[in-house]
Amino acid sequence: MEENHDSTENPQQSQGQNKAMKCGWLRKQGGFVKTWHTRWFVLKGDQLYYFKDEDETKPLGTIFLPGNRVLEHPCNEESPGKFLFEVVPGGNRDRMTANHESYLLMASTQNDMEDWVKSIRRVIWGPFGGGIFGQKLEDTVRYEKRYGNRLAPMLVEQCVDFIRQRGLKEEGLFRLPGQANLVKELQDAFDCGEKPSFDSNTDVHTVASLLKLYLRELPEPVIPYAKYEDFLSCAKLLSKEEEAVSRCIHFWKRSCLGFVSVFSICPFICKPSFGPRLGCFPPCQVVT
Repeated sequence: MEENHDSTENPQQSQGQNKAMKCGWLRKQGGFVKTWHTRWFVLKGDQLYYFKDEDETKPLGTIFLPGNRVLEHPCNEESPGKFLFEVVPGGNRDRMTANHESYLLMASTQNDMEDWVKSIRRVIWGPFGGGIFGQKLEDTVRYEKRYGNRLAPMLVEQCVDFIRQRGLKEEGLFRLPGQANLVKELQDAFDCGEKPSFDSNTDVHTVASLLKLYLRELPEPVIPYAKYEDFLSCAKLLSKEEEAVSRCIHFWKRSCLGFVSVFSICPFICKPSFGPRLGCFPPCQVVT
């Protein structure tokens, strides 16, 4: 049974700040009768709308996201090809609506499922500092300024500090993979607005993998496409007088948030004095 909600707004035709964050086909399990139906979903504002067809203007129902949670279901070897995730009630509630205890949804691929989960988490947890993986760098920094005057995301600072303290003598840093399960757990924790800490038992390769994952999932490289040529021009000044380099760095700190993140990680990625343990990267690879 689908839930109809009257609305004067058409989420399919929104523009400007209210345009859809994500849309696409998903399969949805029914509330009372557990059959699967293919629906067109539109994530807009703080709600997830679903339609019978992508050309429809009136949704069959809506899923209100704030205060609720979204969970990934592990792949079942007995049922391959089912990439499931679920929107479940938050707080002390045991049902989402009268017709649905929760909303069980199925994507067509693992990547599509993960994209939906990240987008929904950004809606749910963004107001509380979560949903940072895949979020614009400036949005993350803008929120985190309430914790102090900083230009790089707290996750970047935390990872960089840990690697500087414990990882500079580690073989294969930034090349050897970390513990995949722990990287996923840390990503989920940051995306849910938590601030997990690293202790002496935390593997430095796991922290390096988390940092690489965060930078890789940014919507745009830390040095934006529009600024890339300017960045390379500034990089050429490194062989020239110190004053020119200082002016260049000052300019980029003011004009490009991504530069601050690169400036934070460059010392232990590019500096030759750290030797072959790091497998140093050329500067052009750091920003791409």
